[in-house]
Amino acid sequence: MADAGAAANGGRNKYAVLDRSEEREPDAGTEGRRRPSAPESERRRRERFVYACAVFASLNAILLGYDVGVMSGAIIYIQKDLHITEFQQEILVGCLSVVSLLGSLSGGRTSDAIGRKWTMGLGAIVFQMGAAIMTFAPSFTVLMIGRLLAGVGIGFGAMVSGVYIAEISPAGARGTLTSLPEICINIGILLGYVSNYAFSGLSEHINWRIMLGVGILPSVFIGFALFVIPESPRWLMMEKRVSEARAVLLQISESEAEVEERLAEIEEAAGLMKSMKSEDKEVWRELLNPSPAVRRMLYAGCGIQLFQQITGIDATVYYSPTIFKDAGIKSDQELLAATVAVGFTKTVFILVAIFLIDKVGRKPLLYVSTIGMTICLFLLGVALTMQKHAVGLMSPRVGIDLAIFAVCGSVAFFSIGMGPICWVLSSEVFPLRLRAQGSALGQVGGRVSSGLVSMSFLSMARAISVAGMFFVFAAISTISVLFVYFCVPETKGKTLEQIEMMFESGDEWGGGEIELEDTQHLIPSNKMSLPLG
Repeated sequence: MADAGAAANGGRNKYAVLDRSEEREPDAGTEGRRRPSAPESERRRRERFVYACAVFASLNAILLGYDVGVMSGAIIYIQKDLHITEFQQEILVGCLSVVSLLGSLSGGRTSDAIGRKWTMGLGAIVFQMGAAIMTFAPSFTVLMIGRLLAGVGIGFGAMVSGVYIAEISPAGARGTLTSLPEICINIGILLGYVSNYAFSGLSEHINWRIMLGVGILPSVFIGFALFVIPESPRWLMMEKRVSEARAVLLQISESEAEVEERLAEIEEAAGLMKSMKSEDKEVWRELLNPSPAVRRMLYAGCGIQLFQQITGIDATVYYSPTIFKDAGIKSDQELLAATVAVGFTKTVFILVAIFLIDKVGRKPLLYVSTIGMTICLFLLGVALTMQKHAVGLMSPRVGIDLAIFAVCGSVAFFSIGMGPICWVLSSEVFPLRLRAQGSALGQVGGRVSSGLVSMSFLSMARAISVAGMFFVFAAISTISVLFVYFCVPETKGKTLEQIEMMFESGDEWGGGEIELEDTQHLIPSNKMSLPLG
């Protein structure tokens, strides 16, 4: 349709800005030297600008990661200072995941109304209010009020940042850029663990307050970022602000030709052209009464959010001190030092995933991730069981080391696939008209699952033991392997509009085979010709 539109306009896209210099007859000396793309230095400048926008948008994810990491250690001292019960600990830890769904739900509509970047700013302001209240909370009730506000702010930011990055990213780098929020979550978790360890030596009345208060700092940087990053060009097109969308695309595209091509694609996807049959259909009605294509999108986009959480990652991160205590570590400082190792491992392997996601593809990494997590979760259950029931048969140090290895292995495999690819898929599988609400719906499922796991972990562990909980998580992780096989298509290298057409046609289903060229990226080139056996 873009070609037809260009032909109707004499070979020009109708959004092209006429430049009088283009109307002159080219002379023989310059015609042969013209190139369709910008000079190399200009191309690199535009790439750096896109990466900067993606990094700034990902700062919201640091808030989520820091809160997850810091609460795992702060809860030890909150319990001692405010004398809260085990049930109150579960509510305090898990409620943030549940209440953040309010931010996710309202974030979809808000981002469609006021834009993607200002929705991120609103989420940062709400989080700052919540963090300030928690820092000075004199009681459990006030602490919960701050926690609820912080959760709403995190929900806003977590939903919209992935959508924004997907909408400004070129197809070839979208996997890398859209997984930046997961990097920032891991950095936030690591910073939370380090904060726990750094301030653990202070008095029990002060240390947890400082731990929580430090979380305000990333939201301050988000405020500055709003004056640097542009609005999403796809949102601007939805608002029919075509000239502004074109100006943004000129900042992030390699050439004028690419700008015109992306404008035409976005126009078609946004339903601005009269031939679009679904332009008058209500978004939520379409999501709640989906067509076969939208149903496939929901299976992939929302299903991966669900499996990301019910395989126990938040329980592992939130309650890592409890896990290591059950494994045999005694002192609080040793417990917190072990969690720093977990945070470091998680952060290192997310960086590995970023280099592979657009080379290997989404699906191969998901297979490695889910199978590896299943093995490590099972090993953790075995290690904790041996510590309880094999006393005298092995050194306690062996059980502790095996438990630390299994936890670090589990978060490493999570970070190499299920963690970052969840963000990528949930933001790229939905078409433009459904993207904000569809991503919000996936966030709701993920946050509810996370909250239910976090708020029931201690109670369930008391009933079936901590080891029993990780055998359950291992079983669920096994099911996630089947989910990846049957429900997740490969989206590597496709534009958002091509992905929409893939879902419409139902291509690349029926097991979702991995292409040979994807697996070859995992084999060194100098070994590919070696004979087997």
